[in-house]
Amino acid sequence: MCGIVGLFLKNPALQSKLGAHVETMLVGMSERGPDSAGIAVYHSPVSGGRSKLTLFNADEAYPWRKLAGDIGAALTVETDVSQKGNHALLIAESSEDKIVDWLHENRSEVRIMGYGKLMEVYKDMGLPGDVAKRYGLRGMVGSHAIGHTRMATESAVTTEHSHPFTPAPDMCLVHNGSLSNHNNLRKWLRKQGQTFDTDNDSEVAARYFAYRLSEGATLEEALEAGLTDLDGFFTFTMGTKDGFAVVRDGIACKPAVLAENDDWVAMASEFRSLAYLPNIEKAKIWEPAPATVYTWSLH
Repeated sequence: MCGIVGLFLKNPALQSKLGAHVETMLVGMSERGPDSAGIAVYHSPVSGGRSKLTLFNADEAYPWRKLAGDIGAALTVETDVSQKGNHALLIAESSEDKIVDWLHENRSEVRIMGYGKLMEVYKDMGLPGDVAKRYGLRGMVGSHAIGHTRMATESAVTTEHSHPFTPAPDMCLVHNGSLSNHNNLRKWLRKQGQTFDTDNDSEVAARYFAYRLSEGATLEEALEAGLTDLDGFFTFTMGTKDGFAVVRDGIACKPAVLAENDDWVAMASEFRSLAYLPNIEKAKIWEPAPATVYTWSLH
């Protein structure tokens, strides 16, 4: 059992309160996921040829500034880094694929939590409220965010196994449920060139959708293909640079609630995480139908 939340702001005037609203939503899912929590926030885009990566090492004394300097020297680019808990946000005048490759080859002790031009990912062990405070979620400004609270069933309780999972730039996935064919699907995806950081079944789903998108599928087509190829029970929420998407399996035994008004669209595993959103009384509220893809976009 896990908890999922997502908030997509249609009204830019609300962006200054994104983090505060998502923190309240995330804390509302504490009983569904006390083991660990994570958030992906879409905000503060970098421009031009720059990219940003959210990095993790369990040692809070890890030499992040030295790492940034080493990357800058190796790739001949300017870098900047700031630390939050055991995470760091690295911004570099380089494409994210070059930095990802360099880190894999030279700093295997550093885990990449998220990357792209817009998305930042922070996830850690502990109660959702504690994780939110540790990484300053309440003060984050942005257009949309998704979050997850985890009660582990399929794999270990670690920061790395926490959600969201990032399989591609500015893309992430959170999952409530379990997949029964993830081992065979992982083998197949490896043959297609996908690599994995954990044994978590949710990472398999994330990389499956990333693979479908890389082959030219639209977001809707990728998620619809998952309804055929992913065997198990699931509610997925996906974040992209433009918006977010929700889909449930054909049986739809994992709970989900959607709400929408003129200012925002929100999703949660239970209504209590939606109850304090502004003007919730004016929102259309419904349970997403089984095997149906829902998407919202900034454009």
